[in-house]
Amino acid sequence: MMKKLVTFQCNKRIAKQLWGDISPTALRGLKELTSEYLLSIASGDLLLLDGRWYVTHTGLLGLARRNRCAGINVRPVPTFSDPSVQRWAFEATVYKSRACRGFVGCGDADPSNVSPLVRGAEMRVAETRAVNRALRKAYGIGLCSVEEIGTVPNTGEKLPPQNTNGNGAGPKVRDRLCQIIRQHQLDAELVKAYAVDFCGTKTLREATREQVENFVQQLADWAGKDRNALLCQLNSYARPKQEVVA
Repeated sequence: MMKKLVTFQCNKRIAKQLWGDISPTALRGLKELTSEYLLSIASGDLLLLDGRWYVTHTGLLGLARRNRCAGINVRPVPTFSDPSVQRWAFEATVYKSRACRGFVGCGDADPSNVSPLVRGAEMRVAETRAVNRALRKAYGIGLCSVEEIGTVPNTGEKLPPQNTNGNGAGPKVRDRLCQIIRQHQLDAELVKAYAVDFCGTKTLREATREQVENFVQQLADWAGKDRNALLCQLNSYARPKQEVVA
């Protein structure tokens, strides 16, 4: 019981650091998810998007491991697949125990319902979606998984539109940056401030496409290798709170 309580307090603290003010409804949901499934925000098990919680593939696999899942079987569904147009469908079956008859989930993916960031990887996306749905059924999770979302959610980060003089970030670069922010639960405004400093410009609009691409690559590498150090770097760009003078 104490472990669950401490995990919730940790989740609550990290959630407020990442997403600021959180509604009472979202906090109640977080408490239930923590108590029931021991999902951890720090481990990347949950994301808060537009005020709603989404479970991740990492979180679902961790839940299955903690509950000693006996196995997962995945197979393609040829009837609903067409490799020539990158359309794939998979069926996954989760076995909670050796005696379990299995919980089945299906997932599909094609260029129309995946983020531009993962274009060309529709087969893997479809497989992941099938596994996620089967795991959610097996362990009674009603939350949608973030991998089932067709497009990259709005993170609040506003980057300059693509222009014709070679400056700014193109759509693919923006999509990748949004994906990194979402995947590693970074503060979009602090990332933007860091990007301006990294590029050595007054605003992000003035940065060249090459500068922005280099920044995105550096951000991805750093987030993957040492997220805590990256968070310390980003927090250095946080504006100090104004003191109220009586």
